[in-house]
Amino acid sequence: SGSQLNAQLEGWLSQAQSTIRPARAIIAPHAGYTYCGACAAHAYKQVDPSITRRVFILGPSHHVPLSRCALSPADVYRTPLYDLRIDQKVYADLWKTGLFERMSLQTDEDEHSIEMHLPYTAKAMESHKDEFSIVPVLVGALSESKEQEYGKLLSKYLADPSNLFIISSDFCHWGQRFRYTYYDESQGEIYRSIEHLDRMGMGIIEQLDPMSFTNYLKKYRNTICGRHPIGVLLNAVAELRKSGLEMNFSFLNYAQSSQCRNWQDSSVSYAAGALIVH
Repeated sequence: SGSQLNAQLEGWLSQAQSTIRPARAIIAPHAGYTYCGACAAHAYKQVDPSITRRVFILGPSHHVPLSRCALSPADVYRTPLYDLRIDQKVYADLWKTGLFERMSLQTDEDEHSIEMHLPYTAKAMESHKDEFSIVPVLVGALSESKEQEYGKLLSKYLADPSNLFIISSDFCHWGQRFRYTYYDESQGEIYRSIEHLDRMGMGIIEQLDPMSFTNYLKKYRNTICGRHPIGVLLNAVAELRKSGLEMNFSFLNYAQSSQCRNWQDSSVSYAAGALIVH
């Protein structure tokens, strides 16, 4: 229901403050809105629709093995709010690099990491709905050197104030069903240990250093599903900082789907943040 969805999104956005606008990039979760809709609003509230003309959406691949990045075969994505047009001119430029695969329509329809950002993008941009296009990119399990390569390639787009990057990621997936049960007893309850681990990672992302983030992931194996899209963003930022551009990233909200207290429990964490360019 478009009207119900619209009302929900409006409710969550009305609870969030726009503290660091205009965002050039945001990190936001891709779970069901009942779990993470409120959290995601804190990121989307930093979007300025009056200057944004292109929205890049980088989401991890959950279902198909992919060692590179892939582009959609579609021209238009429908949402219950209104249709979003894929930027075929940017797609043509990306195809030319030879670095992208074409995902099948089935893969595109099965993958929720991009899909869950479409209604929020439509909502955040509704005042300029006929004036922007989207660039969906499915990000595979990239090596460090590939994250660097894609980061470099996309950095020229990130440098343009009329572009917005949406980085789709949840944070820790904890519990036996996720085969991840890291626990630091010094933090108290399990959910506090999870938060401590996530906030450590968030602090490292805020430093905008790709190497530190890679090392953190190697050390703790935190199950941050969008680690590769985040890695691509950090590498794009690193490339732009070489040319003297000043940037800051801040996380604005953190949430967990439930509070884990024992080994039978499970939870997924969510974080919302924004990058601004000075």
